[in-house]
Amino acid sequence: MRAQESLVLGTRALNAAGIDGAAGDARRLMAHALGVAPERLTMALGDEITADQQAAFDAALAARAAHQPVAQITGRRRFWRHEFRVTRDTLDPRPETELLVAAALEEPFARVIDLGTGTGCILLSLLADMPFATGTGTDLSEAALAVAGENAAALGLTSRLRLIPSDWFAQVDGVFDLIVSNPPYIAEAEMAGLAPEVRDWEPHGALTPGGDGLDAYRALARGAGARLLPGGRVLFEIGPTQGAAVSELLAAQGFERIEIRRDLDGRDRVVIGRKPAQEGGCGCA
Repeated sequence: MRAQESLVLGTRALNAAGIDGAAGDARRLMAHALGVAPERLTMALGDEITADQQAAFDAALAARAAHQPVAQITGRRRFWRHEFRVTRDTLDPRPETELLVAAALEEPFARVIDLGTGTGCILLSLLADMPFATGTGTDLSEAALAVAGENAAALGLTSRLRLIPSDWFAQVDGVFDLIVSNPPYIAEAEMAGLAPEVRDWEPHGALTPGGDGLDAYRALARGAGARLLPGGRVLFEIGPTQGAAVSELLAAQGFERIEIRRDLDGRDRVVIGRKPAQEGGCGCA
C-alpha cells in the first residue's frame, strides 16, 4: 500500500472517531510515522509504506482516536520560531501564548524569569531572540524541568539558563528586569467542560489552581515586586475573563502602566504591568 492510500484510510478513521481537524492530524501523524518533516510529506506519499511505518501510523491513529493530543503522540510542537519536546508532564504550547513572547520582546531585558516554565517554550523563545540575556525557569514538576532542560540543550541555550524546582518565588533569589508566566488559571468549575484532549491528557496542576482560577496570580502579584528591578515588567497570560481581576491584583501591589493585550480572536490574553522606576533614576526600560 502506498502512503497516500494509508493516509486516506487514517483520515476516515479519525473522522469516524469524531476528531476535529482529522485531515490535518492524520497528515502530521503520517509524517511522524514516515520520519519526514510535515512540510515534506507530500513528496513521500507516493512511496510504499513499510510494515513498521504502517504499525507506527496505526498506533498513532489509535492514540489520537482516544483524544491524546497530536503533540504528545509525536513528542513535538512548533512554537514561535522553534520546535519543542512535549510530554504528558507539560502543557502543549498554544499559539496564543506567542502573544506573550511578542510583547516581552518589545523591550530589551537582561535577566528574565519564567515561573511555571513547563516545556520552557516561553523562556527559551525569549532567550533565543535576546542573545545577551540570561534566564531562570521554575516549576514544581521535576519531570517538566527535565523536559525544559532537554529543549534548552537542543537550542544551545543551556549556558544561559538556570532551572530550579520552586513553588512560584519560594526558592528564587536575585532580581530580574522581566518576569513572565503562563500559570494555571482555569477555574475548578470549568474543568469538566474542557475538551478531552486537555482535560484527560494534560497535567491538571498546570491547568487549574482550583477555586476561582486566580490563586496563582495572587501569589505572583504578591511576590513579583521583591524580585523585580525598578522599571521592570511583569507579563502574565490570562484566561479571557480575567483581565480586570489580574490588573487589580497588580495595581494593589503598586504596579503601574497596566495594560491588557488581546489575542487574534479579540479575547483578553496577556496582562502587562511595570514596577515604578526609582525617583530620580532611569529605572529599567
